[in-house]
Amino acid sequence: MPTAYTALSLPPLRRDLLDALRPGPSTVGDLAEATDLPQAVVSKQLRVLREVGFVQVSAEAQRRWYSLRPEAFAEVADWLEPYRWLWEDRLDRLGDRLETMQDEEQT
Repeated sequence: MPTAYTALSLPPLRRDLLDALRPGPSTVGDLAEATDLPQAVVSKQLRVLREVGFVQVSAEAQRRWYSLRPEAFAEVADWLEPYRWLWEDRLDRLGDRLETMQDEEQT
């Protein structure tokens, strides 16, 4: 069974599906249209995302609505927290460099 981390690290289309679900619940048909993918492909990827806990499904009559599970994203964010300094330090240095360049242009 895939893990939450492999679900995000494999096909970019899984990330595209997660992005498409950010505004709110959607059906497979809506997601297929939003991502320009066949419904069978979307269904397969949603199954993987559901198995690893990023997506949940609810039934309403004949329709299945897929939505994000915030708990899974919180778990990933918690895991990443000790590594945040890696990119924050680089962003701080980039900001300092951009300020220096701006000061140089103004003089």
